[in-house]
Amino acid sequence: MKLKLPIQLIFLFLLGTSLLAQEKWTLDDCVAYALDHNLQLNDLDFTEQANRESYRQSVRNLLPLVNASSNYTVNSGRAEDPNTGTFVVQDFFSNNYSIQSSIDLFQGFQKINSIKASKFLYHAAKEERLQQKYLLAFRVMQAFNNIRFSDGLVAIANEQLEVSKTNYQLVEKQIELGLMAGADLYEAKSTLLNDELNLTQSENQLAAAKLALIQEMNLENTSEIEIIPNIPQVKETKTTQEMRSDSVYSKAREFLPLIKAQELRAQAAKKQVGIARGNLYPSISLFAGVGTGYFETFRDSLDNTLPFREQFRDNTSRFYGLSLNVPISNGWSARSRVKQAKIEKLRAENNLKVQEQVLFQTIQQLVQEYNSLLVEIDQSNQNMQAQRLAFTIAQKRYEKGMINGIELFTAKNLFANAQNANLQVRLRSEVNKSTLDFYRGLPVFNIN
Repeated sequence: MKLKLPIQLIFLFLLGTSLLAQEKWTLDDCVAYALDHNLQLNDLDFTEQANRESYRQSVRNLLPLVNASSNYTVNSGRAEDPNTGTFVVQDFFSNNYSIQSSIDLFQGFQKINSIKASKFLYHAAKEERLQQKYLLAFRVMQAFNNIRFSDGLVAIANEQLEVSKTNYQLVEKQIELGLMAGADLYEAKSTLLNDELNLTQSENQLAAAKLALIQEMNLENTSEIEIIPNIPQVKETKTTQEMRSDSVYSKAREFLPLIKAQELRAQAAKKQVGIARGNLYPSISLFAGVGTGYFETFRDSLDNTLPFREQFRDNTSRFYGLSLNVPISNGWSARSRVKQAKIEKLRAENNLKVQEQVLFQTIQQLVQEYNSLLVEIDQSNQNMQAQRLAFTIAQKRYEKGMINGIELFTAKNLFANAQNANLQVRLRSEVNKSTLDFYRGLPVFNIN
């Protein structure tokens, strides 16, 4: 009875793992799961939270500073009597209390520029986190399509293996009837074993592709995943309207988080110059405070120490005023910081141009590949149909004894290679089209 509950828990755990593995995942399902379980995105979320707090604190820095203080002092030996101002040789104690406040009236617009800079950096962190989500979604999509490609290879390998099995059985019957020699059986057996090896290799490639997707999704407690394996036929032909790099780039430039983040960092760097330049201007601040104290030496006419409440009231003093600080010489450090801030501003602007250049070149390559694939798909379809017909004819001729096994094996391999090439070009075209759709602002996958 004691083992019954643990066994039930183990059974339920294994059942849950099995159901998780048997579930069929769509691309959006995989992307959503990966976004929810990616640890690197958590780190970017912490960075975003830190930048948000820095921005909020920069706003709170406009508030006045308020500080309170108190001290308890014991004087021993020769010390100044705070009651008379003369020096006495005796032990006494004093207790002081004060509260003071100050506010900056002018500081070279440093705090205003700091608010704007921290706001830009906060929004830049948000855009960079969004960019990483897109990159993760693309990695998941790549792993997802690798499974589809490997699954297609397995299907082709199975098809080729079935043909080889049929031919092997045919040769066995032909040998029994005396229509073929024993050497033909060895050729058929060799082809069969080769196709079995190809199937095993394709299945291993499929298992590796599934593991890559599982790891990209951070899917735990399973080593198996099933996706919807349908590979849609790409209907693009060479008559389809070709894309233009500049039109795709203009749309991507408007929304791509990587570009927006770099723009915000360039704007923040510009405000950093203003912050550094503020050190060259005079600063004005307003301050005020109140203080009081209790002294053991404050006595009445009967030489009794005055009570705490009476001293707290009578010893109260107040102060207020303006403070002006004019920088004259600080070893040129303020101007050096301005120059360094300007350099960082130029670096940020140059990084923005680099990102724009990389984006345009990437889109150029994608558009060129897209336009090339329009032609490749049509040619690949024609080649696969031609190789299918050639293999069908070779199969019939082989069955009639008009060609040997080597010629049939060659035709079958050419057909299999054409199938593999067609599968690859169709998937490349689909991934290429999805990527260009993303840059054009069209929905490809849901990252929210």
